[in-house]
Amino acid sequence: MAVNGILGIKLGMTQVFAEDGAAVPCTVLQAGPCVVVQRRTKDKDGYDAVQLGLVEFIKPQRVNKALTGHFKKAGVAPLRYLGEFRIDDSKDEAKPGDRVLVDSFKIGEFVDVTGVSKGKGFQGGVKRWHFRGGDASHGSMFHRAPGGIGASSFPSRVWPGQHFPGHMGHERKTSKNLRVIKIDSEENLLLVCGAVPGPAGRYIFIRKAKAAL
Repeated sequence: MAVNGILGIKLGMTQVFAEDGAAVPCTVLQAGPCVVVQRRTKDKDGYDAVQLGLVEFIKPQRVNKALTGHFKKAGVAPLRYLGEFRIDDSKDEAKPGDRVLVDSFKIGEFVDVTGVSKGKGFQGGVKRWHFRGGDASHGSMFHRAPGGIGASSFPSRVWPGQHFPGHMGHERKTSKNLRVIKIDSEENLLLVCGAVPGPAGRYIFIRKAKAAL
């Protein structure tokens, strides 16, 4: 199969020691196992892709009727989390029921990991946009306020996109060009160098890097 990605779960961070003794910070990812649930084609759906499901136990009564029929048509057991990966080769023979494992990656290659970042709630401009803030000295009445937000005579309004306090985090983010440090096929583990968006336990997309360094 030409599937260039896999679904996974972020487990946490650790460190491994290189041959020269340097400590390398790594993120431990559970990469799969996944199963192909649906094959989308350009003739029928307008694009070529495969829908993968992360193999996890889920009670059948927690799956609605629509998804139950979807899984029954594919001939696979009910799954908790689904995701799609585009396929460049329209002649790819991936079909429902095929398994996608962590073995599709190699040590030393680069991957892009997509996830939802940690939510920070409502935050001010200093934390959200790294505003400098005012003086912290005695007598100052301007510490963490946003300051001026637009000119008076022109344009006499606030420009769209002006940075303000507001909701921070919980956004879809991608960490690009993370090098694969270690692969554990028996435990479906993938160790990548660097940080990955989101807290431990969050679902992630792992793709082979489009523009490796």
